[in-house]
Amino acid sequence: MNIHEYQAAELFAKYGLPINPGRVARTPEEAAEHARAIGGTVVLKAQVHSGGRGKAGGVKLAKSPEEAAEKTGQILGLDIRGHIVQQVLVAPGADIAKEYYLGAILDREARGITMMGSAEGGVDIEEVARTNPEAIIKVTADPLLGLQDYEARELAFGMGIEAAEVNSFVAIVKQLYSAFVGEDASLAEINPLIRTGDGKWAAIDSKMVLDDSALYRHPGLEGLRDLAEENPTEIEAKKAGLAFVKLDGEIGCMVNGAGLSMATMDAIKFAGGSPANFLDVGGGATSKQVVQGLQLILADPNVTAILFNIFGGIARCDVIAQGIVDGLTQIEVKVPLVVRLLGTNQEEGRRILRESGFDLITADTMSEAAQKVVAAAAGR
Repeated sequence: MNIHEYQAAELFAKYGLPINPGRVARTPEEAAEHARAIGGTVVLKAQVHSGGRGKAGGVKLAKSPEEAAEKTGQILGLDIRGHIVQQVLVAPGADIAKEYYLGAILDREARGITMMGSAEGGVDIEEVARTNPEAIIKVTADPLLGLQDYEARELAFGMGIEAAEVNSFVAIVKQLYSAFVGEDASLAEINPLIRTGDGKWAAIDSKMVLDDSALYRHPGLEGLRDLAEENPTEIEAKKAGLAFVKLDGEIGCMVNGAGLSMATMDAIKFAGGSPANFLDVGGGATSKQVVQGLQLILADPNVTAILFNIFGGIARCDVIAQGIVDGLTQIEVKVPLVVRLLGTNQEEGRRILRESGFDLITADTMSEAAQKVVAAAAGR
């Protein structure tokens, strides 16, 4: 679950990290009031779940309350990578002497929590990783032992932190690690982490991604979710009890089981296509859920063909087949449909499809299904 910068900063502050406290404004007038209360130069930052805010005009400096109101008016309503700005963070301007990057990520390959740091802070860290990967220093902490002081010092030395500042930097690293673990995050970043002119550390930009699966341990965190920033189709899917993720391809996928869903998407890519979504209707899918899933897929105008890949284990092929027929009865579908049914009650399911009167393309194997749906999407 993504959260806004100001929300991440509030969570960081719980663990002692030195944040740059700000106030959220939703109108130019509110921004002027906040700027007046803060005093001096303020920075105005668009609050959206997207990177690239600065390049898109979503970060500006203001030297007076009047200027803050004017520039907030310019930021509100901006479209930043498909996200419309509805609120702005007003924070004190900072005396930046040096910028660093500091982050924590769940590293499945290393089976630990990897802390990353770079002396090239304040810029797109993905671009640094692509063009100058040696500038990113990494240490991986054992999740059972926790981050050790020597590991944090190793990070500091690799980043070129001056000897006199190492101990204070180690404290920052350990606080970020504690925030990451304590809030069950999958990502935590400070970019930039700055050293001010008077030698103090400050987290100028905070980012945190929380693990949805762990929210039950943190009842208060669910309230940080901003539904306006989330894909409306994914919200509808969650309400229907479906696991749905919007992708940028052209082939809609409805599959039962996460593993089979991933394999199906791989098969589509291997056949030369691109999946438009991940949709797992679950092992106990009902006819109603199939109808809802079909509606979610067809809400995407990029979809040019749909693949149903069903393995009947807990789910029964006849139930899924009836759901497909019910969906086609209720919804006008103008794209080709490829159906693969295998497993429990597969013959009954195939009979239901044959006798439905709808023009369906069937397949026996996953490879065949992928090839047929890719061809159908291309109009072949």
